[in-house]
Amino acid sequence: MLGRIVRSMSTVPRISARRHVASPRRWVPEALFDFWGTRLHPLWTLRRPLARLLSRTAESADAVTLVLTPNRHFRGLLPGQHVTLGVEVDGRRLSRSYSPTVLADGRLAITVKAIAGGAVSQHLAHAAAIGDVFELGQAFGDMTLPQASGERLLLLAAGSGITPMRALLRQLDAVGMPGQVDLVYWARRREEVCFADELAALAARHPSFTLHIALTRDPTAPASRVDAFAFAALGDLSTARTLVCGPGGFVDAAQARLHGQVASLQSEAFTPPVLPDAEEGTVQVELRRSGRTLALPRGTSLLQALEAEGLRPASGCRMGICNTCVCGKVSGVTRHTLTGEHAAEPATQVKLCVNSASTDLILEL
Repeated sequence: MLGRIVRSMSTVPRISARRHVASPRRWVPEALFDFWGTRLHPLWTLRRPLARLLSRTAESADAVTLVLTPNRHFRGLLPGQHVTLGVEVDGRRLSRSYSPTVLADGRLAITVKAIAGGAVSQHLAHAAAIGDVFELGQAFGDMTLPQASGERLLLLAAGSGITPMRALLRQLDAVGMPGQVDLVYWARRREEVCFADELAALAARHPSFTLHIALTRDPTAPASRVDAFAFAALGDLSTARTLVCGPGGFVDAAQARLHGQVASLQSEAFTPPVLPDAEEGTVQVELRRSGRTLALPRGTSLLQALEAEGLRPASGCRMGICNTCVCGKVSGVTRHTLTGEHAAEPATQVKLCVNSASTDLILEL
């Protein structure tokens, strides 16, 4: 009898309990899940990408490299792309963009140059503690290369502009540096040069890679700035794909200097956006998921402006505390209504209740 029962039970189809367990996304508000999840583990969130600081190493006289571990919501990045890092400084939520290098184990290495008066860079370089958790935006940017590019490359970097170039060089190093590559890296003094040993080792390992360090304030032989640099010494550049990264003035000078002399020129500049003189008038706000574009007033919180248009975005405290109204910002500049701080980084998150639109926006709503 027992044998018959066992055999008959074996014919009953198994039912996976997992099919009937609702996803937390269906029955737990995201803000509530994140509140309790991050108390169990600092990186546990429902959707938000976060990163935890593991180590900080001095890279030069005024720069440090931070090693971060992201949570599972970070979708990765290509060499040369950027991410937005959100930090809290003196009670204010601030964000800046950096170009990480992805380490072999998936961790991110971000090099930060401490800028005089820079709230975020000074905090990251000197005050951030091991174990601190930061908001992490998804990767963005088009300064990337094909997986095994054998084309002639000219890389121009100044200051922090070396960080995306380092990521691209590591990509090329992994495939044997298949084409001719010249890197010209401008810094004021030798002690401000980042990754000096790594770049020198690359040049020693690959005959097709040439490194040029241009020290504009060297006490013995100061180098020319980009607008007067002797590019003719690098040979024929008519077939060179040229990538430029650095401060806005540097990028503008490089574009003017090399116009018509290279095959193509792609650039990224650390230039603040042009903002209106006053927070008046209206801007165009595209709601990507809804397929709508609205004219919303500057100076009014996005939450209030959207509600005035008859929309009902999720909201809670309406004071910037609970995160219920957080949504993705694809592009554009917002202004924090409490601090006056402007945020221009793309592919980041914005609290609708305490931010207004300063320029045209694209929101994930």
